[in-house]
Amino acid sequence: MSDAPSRSHGRKSIRATLQPRDLLSETPELLHAWQARIVTLFPGAFPGVLGESLTGKALQEGLWQLHPIDLRPFGEGKHRNVDDTPAGGGAGMVLRADVVSRALDMAMAGTPEDRTDWPLVYLSPRGRRFDQAMARRWSRARGVTLLCGRFEGVDQRVLDAYQVEEVSLGDFVLTGGEIAAQAMLDATVRLLPGVLGNAASTEEESHSGGLLEHPQYTRPADWAGRAIPEVLLSGNHAKIAEWRRQQAEELTKARRPDLWQRHLAGTPETR
Repeated sequence: MSDAPSRSHGRKSIRATLQPRDLLSETPELLHAWQARIVTLFPGAFPGVLGESLTGKALQEGLWQLHPIDLRPFGEGKHRNVDDTPAGGGAGMVLRADVVSRALDMAMAGTPEDRTDWPLVYLSPRGRRFDQAMARRWSRARGVTLLCGRFEGVDQRVLDAYQVEEVSLGDFVLTGGEIAAQAMLDATVRLLPGVLGNAASTEEESHSGGLLEHPQYTRPADWAGRAIPEVLLSGNHAKIAEWRRQQAEELTKARRPDLWQRHLAGTPETR
């Protein structure tokens, strides 16, 4: 980050209370766990649903670490202001470059210079759409830092200076990036070794092979006059695999023609 602003410009009061070591576990066996660092005005939103089920269990077991970083203490003045009116006029407020810069300095402390090994991401509706391939890429890194926007967004200068990657959850607008961050982290953390416990679980699900997942069934064999397809009860694994593949192709063709065309072209969404 040679073009990033100097790390020496933070206020002493901030540096006295927030240090890079605060982002690292003091437990030696957790020092190399996959990390998620979240810059947000609402640190209390985390872990949220990430603290439940398999992701929550993995968090407790130290398979990954979560570090919410409160943006407010980096603000300006008595009231720790983090935003100001848009240059050129317009509605809403914009997160200040100097405030966000100080927070990013803290959030990226001790991380690799290579962004492929530790992505720095701003959750933005104008960013590249998040997909399974991106989740897999993040899971193979050492960690990720997510900047949750609010109001009308973030001053472009700090995004440019820190070479921040912009990523969107979808073609819609949320009031902030916290919900998107939780969704993206859920998709990523479940791919970490040991989280699901069964690697095959991630190989047959939707998007993992460029197709939507086939229908699933379980007991009872007959429910409300609807029976499980006979092929699934046949014990013939070759025919079952063929049926599942056919179902996946038909579902993808009907529901996601964009994925189907990508599949036909031999460029699956997930690599």
